Amino acid sequence: MKAIRIHGRGGADHLVYEDAPKPEPGPGEVLVRVHAAGVIATELTWDETYRTGAGIQRTYPIPGHDFSGVVEEAGADVTNLAKGAEVYALIDFDRDGAAAEYAIVRQEELALKPRSLDHVQAAAVPLTALTAWQALFEHAGLQKGQTILIHGAAGGVGVFAVQFARWAGARVIATGSAANHDLLRELGASEVIDYTTTRFEEVVKDVDVVLDSIGGETIHRSLQIIKPGGTLVSITSPRPSFDEAKAFHVRPIWFIVRPNHDQLTRIASVIDEGHIRPIIDTVLPLSQARQAYEYGAKGHTRGKIVLSVVE
Repeated sequence: MKAIRIHGRGGADHLVYEDAPKPEPGPGEVLVRVHAAGVIATELTWDETYRTGAGIQRTYPIPGHDFSGVVEEAGADVTNLAKGAEVYALIDFDRDGAAAEYAIVRQEELALKPRSLDHVQAAAVPLTALTAWQALFEHAGLQKGQTILIHGAAGGVGVFAVQFARWAGARVIATGSAANHDLLRELGASEVIDYTTTRFEEVVKDVDVVLDSIGGETIHRSLQIIKPGGTLVSITSPRPSFDEAKAFHVRPIWFIVRPNHDQLTRIASVIDEGHIRPIIDTVLPLSQARQAYEYGAKGHTRGKIVLSVVE
């Protein structure tokens, strides 16, 4: 099969489009014919990309851990997914991903893709939507009537977080560049702050939740605008120290998204009901993965970058 494999630790210049062995599913695994794969530009910097969960160095790992495709073959003990089923998933980060014509996926990671989306659209969902879902509902416990401030709201995670928060009945304040204000309001933000001209802490007070996808000083500046007892969730940097957060009576959380069949199934239902939609920045063919990752590494994308595997 054709695949993108990483030939050295570093940036996108180590990505090679080449022939690779077609994998075979083991017990509890599914072989999927990949139709489209999402780009996670930062994964080229992660330790998990280059070694297994047991700490063993991986040889020529394949990136791209969220995807949409069709079941080709099911391994032993897989009874709920027939050949030809259209599925999407987030693959755990310490295994080969889906930037290839075929990928091996554990059955508990897979869910039926949203019926209303094609494969390219569906591939833009798993990582970013699961991150937003877990941040808002698992970790922050966002409730109807609460106010949430979402930093980097036009990014891959942000566009889902805005929509999920609106769907849950929360009031959404978003930060983003002026070019994305109309989109963010369309997605459900009631207030949008241009971070290039306005310091958010000067115009926002007493929010229940902050979701940060920026990191750095944004985390520390956010503490002062959260209500006592509120929550700061970061997906980019370790949380501020307990002492610092305690001084503001804020609960700090940092987490790494995990695959989740049940959540993907629920997300598919919300999408098919018309409440949520993916936002795609760019679609490139699998053979141009290097360009896709280089583009993603520049940041400030609007939604998700997707690799098309099946034309």
